[in-house]
Amino acid sequence: MTSSKTVLITGTSSGIGLAAAVGAARSGWTAIATMRDTSKAEALLAAAAEAGVADRVQVERLDVTDPESITVCLDEVIADHGRLDALVNNAGAAQVGTIEQSSLDDVRAAMEVNFFGVVAMTRAVLPHLRASQGRVITVSSVGGAVGQPFNEAYCAAKFAVEGFMQSLAPVAATVGVDVTVIEPGAVASEFVANLGLDVPAMLAEAGPYAPALQAYIARTQESFGNAQTPAEAAAPIIDVLTAERPPFRVQTSQWARDFVATTLADLDGSAVQTLTHTWVR
Repeated sequence: MTSSKTVLITGTSSGIGLAAAVGAARSGWTAIATMRDTSKAEALLAAAAEAGVADRVQVERLDVTDPESITVCLDEVIADHGRLDALVNNAGAAQVGTIEQSSLDDVRAAMEVNFFGVVAMTRAVLPHLRASQGRVITVSSVGGAVGQPFNEAYCAAKFAVEGFMQSLAPVAATVGVDVTVIEPGAVASEFVANLGLDVPAMLAEAGPYAPALQAYIARTQESFGNAQTPAEAAAPIIDVLTAERPPFRVQTSQWARDFVATTLADLDGSAVQTLTHTWVR
């Protein structure tokens, strides 16, 4: 068993999850770095070795949509370390499209990973976090506060995550568990690349939505040209892990703070609609 605090992080093969695992290990935590396919751990292990923390990063297989996988992974963590002090819900998947041209299966798949996976993981770890007086940290998105064109299913899932966590937070606090959501904006990672979008084919199939989709794609490509690095986006996760009294909501950049502020002060929804209408024209 290890004497250091232990954090389980989902979705660590790349991007924010990878950076969070290395950052947590640098801060003295034992990072249980999980991913669906552990054959993709090479980049994480190389980054951990380069940072000199390979001995504090443990790779485990975990599929957040598979209850048996969750149980097996948690049982191994507790057997190996005797405790769990934090969960970072990071695993997620984007889904680009508008509802008339998306199947219900597409929508359900987005909800399964981005929402129900978070719920399942949180439910499974709470007994251990009650014992350690630990914390749940969930990587949401600015899309969990501001609905965005052609991201209906993804934003719906992230809105659901934030509603779930905001509702859970005061209840969890009564048993000593802190709850925080992290809201990144654009992040230069494989998350977007992994979509494998065929833009010409999408535009050809978009029918009456083609002009709006073309405008949205152009705007999105521009925003990702000024994206944060995964390490920059992961830094607030490490701050929350180590903070004495973590806040409920944390944005990862000034741009994200300004963007989320638009909706938090928008009582009738007009400010957000005015903003996002410009993305599709």
